[in-house]
Amino acid sequence: MWRSLAALLLLGSPALAQGNATAYEALRVVARQSGRGVLNHIVSITGVQGDPQPEKWKIILEDPGARSARELEVADGRIASEETSGRSVTGSTEGAMIDMARLNLDSTGAYAVASHTAEASHARFATVDYTLRTDERGEPIWIVTLLNKSSRPVGTIYIGATRGTVTRTEGMFAGATMEDVETDYDRGDEEGVIGSVKTRIKHAFHRTQEEARGMFERVKRSFSDFINRE
Repeated sequence: MWRSLAALLLLGSPALAQGNATAYEALRVVARQSGRGVLNHIVSITGVQGDPQPEKWKIILEDPGARSARELEVADGRIASEETSGRSVTGSTEGAMIDMARLNLDSTGAYAVASHTAEASHARFATVDYTLRTDERGEPIWIVTLLNKSSRPVGTIYIGATRGTVTRTEGMFAGATMEDVETDYDRGDEEGVIGSVKTRIKHAFHRTQEEARGMFERVKRSFSDFINRE
């Protein structure tokens, strides 16, 4: 519980929140140095070993004029490095552009939702890896991987960046998904001990989803509002 409370305190107090940049803040750096037009070509945003936020963010964007991808590294409030890849990423699921107008969850909010989900699953972790990209439907999604003190993954949580829905977990709740929760718990082929365990897992995942929605309402943050405050 303390991780979730700490995340909410960081969101609510600018003085406490000082530290490594969030994903939104890294995107603002890119917009300032490269022009706001680049925000229409963001493919993915990643950060590793966040505690809770990473020291640097890697932002991949499509360069339509050059038919290639640019990889920017943002650290200490500036673009620290930039590389160009000759391979275009357009056309793949990972290559879909993120619709920034649909972003309602910064990395701080993603951390708060992921922390609460981890606590509900009794998963202990030390740091987190973040990836923001689109899913198979083209919707923005946070993929938050929890790591232990040895930097080994203990679980991964998929969080919709528009509505904050936990759509999938790995390493927690036996890998339950939205599809699992939406099935009938009382089917005839889910009887006995195995069926009882599966039912409890589904109920736990569903309850955690509902709690995560409540957490999202407290931590949601529109990227459009954020970037237009300047």
